[in-house]
Amino acid sequence: MAAALDVAAGSLLTVWEAARERTTSRVSGAQLRAVMVVEQHDGINLRRLASRLDMLLSSASRLCDRLVAAGMLEREPGRLDRREIALHLTPEARRLLAELRGDRRTQLARILSGMTPEGREALLRGMREFDETAHRQEAESAPVEPVPVRPDGLGDGGSLPAPREWPAGDPPVARTA
Repeated sequence: MAAALDVAAGSLLTVWEAARERTTSRVSGAQLRAVMVVEQHDGINLRRLASRLDMLLSSASRLCDRLVAAGMLEREPGRLDRREIALHLTPEARRLLAELRGDRRTQLARILSGMTPEGREALLRGMREFDETAHRQEAESAPVEPVPVRPDGLGDGGSLPAPREWPAGDPPVARTA
């Protein structure tokens, strides 16, 4: 089934890529992905953006620098932590995304008009279920956001957590992230 879907999705991906090439000549594919993530998560910070794009923090920072220079992103100091930077789309980025989606929808409508009503309905029903399942699985596997820690390293009550009890004979092992 996965192989058949991979083949069948080729036409859909061709429509997507052609629309991207026609409307987003000013941004790369990685930049477009970043803009779309910021659109979905307005005010996202750089660390979360890097995580969602599966990039190193330094790479995401350079990517954002280029998007700010291109007039696609704005940076704003965080509301809770002034050291944290919140990212927002500019009106130019919103126009670019609207143009991209308009082009894709025009091309999709042209193809859908050649399908039977039953075929269109089955496609829509299947794509909605696929989307819901993908979002559910993404949410289930999403990394847990770290809990804010006071600058002095102490918990809310001002006391250190109790030391962990280790089974006899099993020394603790240092682990890295």
